[in-house]
This record gives sequence, structure tokens and C-alpha cells, in this order.
Amino acid sequence: MTHSKHQVRALIVDDEADIRELIEITLSRMAIETVAAPDLATARTHLQRDSFDLCLTDMRLPDGSGIDLVRALDALQPGCPIAVITAYGNAETAVASLKAGAFDFVAKPIDVKVLRNLVNQALKLTDRPQPQAAPESTHSGEHRPLLIGETTAMQRLRGIISKLARSQAPIYITGESGTGKELVARSIHGEGPRADAAFVPVNCGAIPAELMESELFGYRKGAFTGANSDRAGLVQQANGGTLFLDEVAELPLAMQVKLLRLLQERTARPIGDTVEHPVDIRIISATHRNLAQEVAKGRFREDLFYRLNVIEVIVPPLRERRADIALLAQMILARLARQLQLASVPQLAPAAMDALLQYRFPGNVRELENMLERAVTLSDGPLISPELLRLEPRLGQPEQDIQAPPPAAGTTAADLESQLQAVERERIRTALQANKYNKTQTAKALGITFRALRYRMAKLGLE
Repeated sequence: MTHSKHQVRALIVDDEADIRELIEITLSRMAIETVAAPDLATARTHLQRDSFDLCLTDMRLPDGSGIDLVRALDALQPGCPIAVITAYGNAETAVASLKAGAFDFVAKPIDVKVLRNLVNQALKLTDRPQPQAAPESTHSGEHRPLLIGETTAMQRLRGIISKLARSQAPIYITGESGTGKELVARSIHGEGPRADAAFVPVNCGAIPAELMESELFGYRKGAFTGANSDRAGLVQQANGGTLFLDEVAELPLAMQVKLLRLLQERTARPIGDTVEHPVDIRIISATHRNLAQEVAKGRFREDLFYRLNVIEVIVPPLRERRADIALLAQMILARLARQLQLASVPQLAPAAMDALLQYRFPGNVRELENMLERAVTLSDGPLISPELLRLEPRLGQPEQDIQAPPPAAGTTAADLESQLQAVERERIRTALQANKYNKTQTAKALGITFRALRYRMAKLGLE
């Protein structure tokens, strides 16, 4: 594989001669020229004098640390990927190096195969063209319009995605339901060195606990009744690419232990197998829950949270970027026109657009998409009226829009919250009865997502 027209050069920094020699031999067999340094001062001299395509450094150096070199490299040769060599099982230093800006890390004793994979991933970064400031809207992804927008929040998010795509650090995406956390994960994958490999999404809340291990890690023939042949798990399917764990807070505690081992050792063992198999994957996780609170409640392992939450990406809700609603609506309507093979793209009446701009959107971009799809389906012509949006006050509207009884004099905030919850509880109960307790139909009738309905029912004690 040709990475560039010039000879690829790597800087190796380690005070142990045998480690330097092992890395130099491995890289020379990959046709990479190497320059070695035993300490931080010598490495700085090389960086000031020469340019490099890759740097590998030990975390502990006689006159400093690998993190010092990460910062020095960023100042002297920004864009050059650097990987840190850490002691076996030292998760804290590995995470610290990733947070400081290291591309990846490799643990001692160094596995040559793991080292080759790391080097190949790093060198892909020097070849990959820089991403455009705004992604193309013609992408086939179902929720591609999320990244459309020119608000400060969206420009910041796209900048973060471009930066994080160059790293191999685990990423933790947070945001409300419907904001498009999976699309952000796909964008990070698509702009990074793993773009040509698989992106494997896993909804941790949709897989029964008893099937989770076999789904993730696969199994060998005869491992249990019904295992008539070997089956690769989702982790193996993502090998070389990205594993996206959506709703990671739903993972059972037993599986959290296995995921932690996957992150630390970069190995996986199918059910019924006797050996661990190396895997080369990047893990991105997401949830709408507060994982720190889940840790405090004992429902999520603190050590796993520490490993997953190396870099946090917050996806803004739609109500915080209202200036993007008009453009989003236009893109969604154009896509619907293509899908439904309409003669022309439906348009929103001015009053309908005003109504959208004033709506709170508890379901975020997904709710906007569902709302417009329903309106286009019900519309008799190319113009969408406000009535077709069904934006009458309902769940998710600002509190002042909910027709609760006027508070009595001296009512506290807790009293008012209790009254509002009573109104919300009654509306859900009425909708459930009207739809014969079919939650999917009830969610549609209320104009919210199924997940939002399930969350509200649990919160209000309606389960």
C-alpha cells in the first residue's frame, strides 16, 4: 500500500534499546524509515530538524513523559499522528494520553500484529483528504439532514467531528433522543482512517440480556444447544472498523465486564472458544441517559465509564439551533419528494413555518422528520398548512403551553411540577385507552417517539 510519494518516516522514542529495536525492525519490514531517540530532549531535536509521518513514544521517559512529547509534536508538527506505549494494564495512562491528543496507544509487551495495525491506521491519516466543512446532503443515511445547518452549534459540532476522526480514542456521544447520535458516530467513522471498513451499530437496549454475549462475541459450533455452526459476533464483524454501542447504559453488568476487557486487551473470545482473538476496532458509545448518575446508582461500572468517556461529544437539541429548522425542513421535504416520486417538492405555508419555529421539538430532528412525512402524506397539494403539522399544545411543549389549572397563591415550584405531571399522566392514560394500550400507536397519536413515551411512562409511574 502506498501512503505517499516520499519515503514514510517514523520517530521512535523509548529509553529501552530492545523496545526501540523491536519497533524499528517491525517498521522497516513495512518499508518505513525510522529515526530513534532515547529521551525527550533528543526527540525534540529531531522534530525541530526533520519531518515525520508517525511518532511512537514510551509514556515514561528519563526527562519527561510521553504526554509532553504529544504536546511538543502538536506544536512543532501538527497533524502528525503519535501513539503512546504504556505499561501492561495501565488504563489510566492510556486514557490520559488519548485525552492529551495521542492518536492511539499500544501496551507492553508489544504485540507485533497490533503494532502493524496501529501503524497502518495512523498512516491512512496522512493520505486521507481533509473533509469538507459541511457534509453533502445527498448521503444515503436515513437521518443525514442532522448535520445540515449553519448555526454556531452545528459548525462547532462539525469541527469536533473532523478533529476526532483523526483519533482512535473511545468517544462517548450524549444527547436527547432524536438528535442523531448515530449519525454523528457514522460521520466520525466516515472521516477517519477506518472509513473503508465496517461501521457496525448495536442497539444495546434492543437485544435481550441472555443473547447479548452471543450477539456481540459470536460462538463456536456446539457451544450450546442450537449452535450448529460457528457464528461471528458483531465485534468480529467490526474488525478493522468501528463498533457503535447505542444506548450503552442498557448493557447488563455481566456484559459491562466483558466490554471492559475488550477495551483493555483488544481481544474477544467467542462462546465455546478456548482462546482470545485479537480485534482491531474503534468503539464509539452513546446514550440519552446520564452515565455518571448511573454509576452513582450502581447500575454502570465506574471503570468502564472511565474508559468509554475518554472524549465526550454533546449533540445539541433542535430547540437550541432554531435557525437551522427552515433549512432542515427544506432538505427533509426534498428527500421525501424523491422517495415518494412527487412531481414537485412540497412547501411549507408561511404560517406552518412560523409554527415550526415556535415549537419546542421534544423529539428533535427525528420528530421533525416524522412530522413532515405525515404532513406530506396527508396533504392534498404541494402546500403544507399548519393544521397538517398537528402542532396543537401537547407533550413536550413548553410548560406555559400546557393547560394546567392556575396555581394557587403560595404554590411552590414542587407543587407546580406535581400539577404538570398530573396533567401529563392523564393525557398519556387517555391516549393509551384510546389506542387499546398499543404503545406504538399511542406514541404516534401523541406525536412523540416510542422511546420518549416509554421514558415518560416510567417517569410518571404508568408502567
